[in-house]
Amino acid sequence: MEQPQARVALLDQGRAPLPARKYFADGDPGPIAASLAHVPELLEASLPFISRALRGVTVDARTAELVIVRASAMLSCTYCTLTHGAIALDSQVTPKEVVALCDPAGLDAFPDAREAALLAWVDAFATGRGEVPAEIADEFAAHFDEATVIEVAMMAGCTIMLNRYCTSLRLPTSPSSLSRLADAGLSPEDLGA
Repeated sequence: MEQPQARVALLDQGRAPLPARKYFADGDPGPIAASLAHVPELLEASLPFISRALRGVTVDARTAELVIVRASAMLSCTYCTLTHGAIALDSQVTPKEVVALCDPAGLDAFPDAREAALLAWVDAFATGRGEVPAEIADEFAAHFDEATVIEVAMMAGCTIMLNRYCTSLRLPTSPSSLSRLADAGLSPEDLGA
């Protein structure tokens, strides 16, 4: 997959401002941190929030990845869809389910009522305007406690913010994510990229 050139330089440790260099101590921190390194104050504030919002507290890894991949696919964020498609494979999401998450009509692959309610809510949250329709919100709330509803809302909101950030800056997907997808028999085209 040929990736377009990022719209900003992705800094390395040698070119990063001194306050941002600690994020490079273990090697390449990835395109999000490498781009945010241009503004160390923003990097310092953003990374802990992003990590906490996407990792989950009451939400298990599978559910988190369902939210992140589905929202990313609905917003056509190649970077997040491919990156989290790869992460999802290590979070008990099958290759068939990853492909289904990336297909607007693919939710039949999730017959579990709890996951169906979650994904319907993510679709309405990510692609709708204003409030999530009451019937979708009520069905979602019937399957999840309030702490989880709040956490999923924050997770989806953070994902949407990153979708817009990564897409507008054309951040490239890491070779390791592409390799993980290929190991599962998936291509970027399978995920709509």
